[in-house]
Amino acid sequence: MSDLLNPPDLERSDALVLFGISGDLAKKMLLPALYRLTESGRLTVPVIGVAATDWDDDTLRGHAREAVVAAGMDIDDAVFGRFAAGLSIVTGDFTDDATFARLRDAVAGFAFVTHYLAIPPSLFTRVAASLAEAGLNRDARLVVEKPFGHDLDSARKLQDELSTHFDDDHLLRVDHFLGNRAVESLMVSRFANTLLAPIWHRSYVDNVQITLAEDFDVADRGSFYDAVGCLRDVVQNHMLQVLAFLAMEPPSATNARAQGLEKWRVLHATRTMDPADTVRGQYDGYRDVEGVEADSTTETYFATRMFVDNWRWAGVPFHLRSGKALAVSATEVVVELRKPPLELFGGEDTRTPPNLIRFRVDGDTGIRADLMLSKPERNTGPMTVPIGVDFAQVLGRQELPYENILHGAVEGDPECFAFFPAVLECWRIVGPVLDPAEPPLAYAPGTWGPEAAEELPGPRGWHELGRRLFDDQGGSRRAAPTS
Repeated sequence: MSDLLNPPDLERSDALVLFGISGDLAKKMLLPALYRLTESGRLTVPVIGVAATDWDDDTLRGHAREAVVAAGMDIDDAVFGRFAAGLSIVTGDFTDDATFARLRDAVAGFAFVTHYLAIPPSLFTRVAASLAEAGLNRDARLVVEKPFGHDLDSARKLQDELSTHFDDDHLLRVDHFLGNRAVESLMVSRFANTLLAPIWHRSYVDNVQITLAEDFDVADRGSFYDAVGCLRDVVQNHMLQVLAFLAMEPPSATNARAQGLEKWRVLHATRTMDPADTVRGQYDGYRDVEGVEADSTTETYFATRMFVDNWRWAGVPFHLRSGKALAVSATEVVVELRKPPLELFGGEDTRTPPNLIRFRVDGDTGIRADLMLSKPERNTGPMTVPIGVDFAQVLGRQELPYENILHGAVEGDPECFAFFPAVLECWRIVGPVLDPAEPPLAYAPGTWGPEAAEELPGPRGWHELGRRLFDDQGGSRRAAPTS
């Protein structure tokens, strides 16, 4: 094991090999991100695609152009020309040794290569073994997409199998939320601002709500989604990574391994999810989607209450919810601060609402605090006023998460990748609620999920989210009971 406080520098790649370059992930995310990296001057190595298709290099380049246009980007012909010039393809079945022989010829002469597997997880070990058999695991690293396993035991097994061919310094695990600078800003906001750092614990924080909501359904991904579900798709990885950034202690060194150790510590202190504090839902019409089983019990909605049993967070509930076909699309953290000990400013029929700190980490990213100010009229109680920062206005265009993932894969920067001990803790946490016998509760598309989840955070319910961080409704909440 390398020195934990002084990990080795990872090698920079001379070429990126992208398995699954003809697939959906590459079309929607990877190819547009590679174009952006070319535009910014951060992609200077060739990209060699591998796919079971009859494409040639020109076909791949045409497909890449279509993918960039479909992502809503205005193409600069000079930039795309540079990008396309570095694109080539090796075709063949991933189970055929001849495919890897052709790949070996394609990468001959490169000193170090990154192999990126944007393919179904069922093929990870087969491709890794074939790379090793062809000698392509030497002077190379392997990058695998999520999910890393489907439970705790399978994650351990997958690690053991991949480690046979690539040691841990040459194996990176993708969680694209870690490439999202707005997610990273959770840690920066906490530790770089003495305005927030002193209050970030149980003495001042009443509860935390983390929402990853999507207003669209599973569309044409029925077969994939029905085998995975909401919990495995986004909660076990994305949402628990956000929780770790929110709750971790400051790392003792400025490297990815020190940060990973702090994430592991806080996740290790997190209780396993309790079925009694969990609500699963399935939107009406889900079973009619092509590829979905007629009697499917896969959840499209998941909500739970969690606790971190350490000195900083003991007794503070963390509420998580996520789902498809909900009222809005928003990925947002709401930290509710404790109220003052006496009610001095509320009116006869109102109570002073709590201070809220909001982090929008997808879409219109930013930070917002809801503060109380006095209304001009006497005896009317205080009013909520939002203050904050819209990242796009202040910082300009935000990089796509996969820009940072792919750049890190090529450059050998592990910061944007999941730390394996933390991955195991995430699987431990969700273990008791992975495959329950009870069917999910039905909910209507366009709502906030099953009614049973409404009061999971308590009688006042969930904080409402607007379509944008600074929507008027973003600061409101269901009225508190008056009795």
